[in-house]
Amino acid sequence: MSQVNRSRRSLIFSAGPDALREVREHGFDPARIGTLAGASGGAKWLVLSQLDRVVAGELLPRMQGPVHTIGTSIGAWRFACYGQADPVAAIDRFEQAYLEQSYSDKPDRAEISAKTREILEYVLGDTGVEQILANSLLRTHILAVRSRGLSASERSVPLMLGLVSAAGLNAVNRRTLGLSFDRVLFHDPRDRPPFYELNGFPMHRVELSRDNYRDAVLATGAIPLVLEGVRDIAGAPPGMYRDGGVIDYHLDFEHSADDRLALYLHFYDHLTPGWFDKRLSRRSASVASANRTILVSPSPGFVARLPNGKIPDRHDFAKLTPAERVRVWRGVVDACRELADELREVLEQERLPARLLPYRAA
Repeated sequence: MSQVNRSRRSLIFSAGPDALREVREHGFDPARIGTLAGASGGAKWLVLSQLDRVVAGELLPRMQGPVHTIGTSIGAWRFACYGQADPVAAIDRFEQAYLEQSYSDKPDRAEISAKTREILEYVLGDTGVEQILANSLLRTHILAVRSRGLSASERSVPLMLGLVSAAGLNAVNRRTLGLSFDRVLFHDPRDRPPFYELNGFPMHRVELSRDNYRDAVLATGAIPLVLEGVRDIAGAPPGMYRDGGVIDYHLDFEHSADDRLALYLHFYDHLTPGWFDKRLSRRSASVASANRTILVSPSPGFVARLPNGKIPDRHDFAKLTPAERVRVWRGVVDACRELADELREVLEQERLPARLLPYRAA
């Protein structure tokens, strides 16, 4: 393991009130983790891929089931790796395919969607779905949205109008998103998760199966106007399914049961409720959502040292040439070994209680 430079700490550890109290009083025990949470964020996940290897390869074996995973968009894709028999090998495949994805000069939604399905098949392999659904430790849960009205159209103009309308109403009141989208929880039927009874939006609960797992993962990552939605998923109400981050961008609800903790690797040290809230500085997730959650995120100082001084995002496809993008993204992944080293040191030397800060809403 590399020596961590303590003069420039690269990770921020924060926790909600109950999690903070427990870890400070009793220390950190992986067996207390009952939920793993993962946010939407597309290419931002590359800043977490080294941390994912630490959690999947070194912490999972020390956890006691059932451990619930809950993710939207790229969060659900990451947990598609965690749930396989060799999660680190699956993360390796995902990272390789994500870094190397390539497109024509002006790809349309059909081309991007086809490549996305290709990447998913590569990550899952022949038996990945079966391994995930039968995992003895993990219970996989995925959030997506079912679109209504104009937001259900695949034609660009009506879809755009539907999104603009939803964004405008959301700026007034977040709950108006329920006029355009239903929340859909695709869940492992073996154990009910602590977030099974979410309220605030119309909601459907659909059991995950071999017949719908792939479509659920594709749907939760289907960014409107960027990828095609997924229509009529097996076992779910008929309709058009899209990115779960529309409602649950950073999972603004309690993640853990009262007797367990949640571990949340995140791009930021704060949570934003929904996709349309990204530019609404006045709106942030409640502290109560993170009450029993330990949040681990890269520090602003670390991000400033990354290639181009930022976390990767999907806009890099337009701003960088394919060769530049691959070079920059590989540089980010390599730089983030520093994060993994720091996480290992903090855990091995039992420094988390001293490093843990109170979670504060943005």
